[in-house]
Amino acid sequence: MEEKKKGLWGEFTKGIIIENPVLRLMLGCCATLAVTTAASNAIGMGAATTFVLVCSNAVISLLRNVIPNKVRIPAFITVIAGFVTIVQMFIKAFSPALDTALGVFLPLIVVNCIILGRAEMFASKNKILPSIIDGLGMGVGFTAAMLAMGVIRELLGAGTVFGLPVLSGFMEPIIIFLLPPGGFFVFGMLIALAGKLSKEGKAPESMGCAHCPLAAGCSKLKEKDCKKGEAE
Repeated sequence: MEEKKKGLWGEFTKGIIIENPVLRLMLGCCATLAVTTAASNAIGMGAATTFVLVCSNAVISLLRNVIPNKVRIPAFITVIAGFVTIVQMFIKAFSPALDTALGVFLPLIVVNCIILGRAEMFASKNKILPSIIDGLGMGVGFTAAMLAMGVIRELLGAGTVFGLPVLSGFMEPIIIFLLPPGGFFVFGMLIALAGKLSKEGKAPESMGCAHCPLAAGCSKLKEKDCKKGEAE
C-alpha cells in the first residue's frame, strides 16, 4: 500500500518540475505565450486545461480496452472535445470576460498537445486512478507555469497583479513584457530555472574512463596513459 502511495505521489509530482509540460516538455507553448499577459487569464486557462486533462484521462483509461487501436486518435479527440465543450459553455455562462480574454485558445484546448499526449502515452495504457493522478499533476504543472508567466508579465508590463496595483509610484510599467518579445524572454528565463531545479546538465562527480562512451577506441586508454583510478 505504501509503495502504491509513493507511486501515485510520484505520478502527481513529476508534472510539476521534472516533466513540466510547458517548461520541460515544451508542449502547449502557443496558449502559454498568448494568454499570459494577465495572471487571471493564466489561472482560467490552467484550470480549464486541468479539468479537461483529468476528465479525459479518466474516460480514456476506462475505455482503453474498448477503443480499437486503428481509431484511437479520433476517439481520444472526440472525448477531449466533449469536455472542452462543457468547459467553454460553463465559462461563457459564468465568466464572459474570461471567455473573451482567452478567445480562440479556449476551444483550441481540443488539440492541445499536452492533453492528447497524456491520453496516448499514459491514460490509454494505465488504470483509471493513476491516469487521474497523472492528469491532475500535469494540469497543476501547466497551471503553475502559466501563473508564473502571467504574474511576471502583468507585474512588469502593467504594474499590477490580478488587476491590483503593486508597482504604482515605484516604477513605470515596461510595456514590452505584455508584447510577444517580453513573453518569449520570460518564457526562456523560466525554462532555464526549471532546468536548474531539475538538475539537468549537472556534471557527474566522477566519470572515469570506464564510463566514457568512447573508451573502446581511446588511444590514451590503450597506451595506459589514464590514471589507475580513472581506468577502474
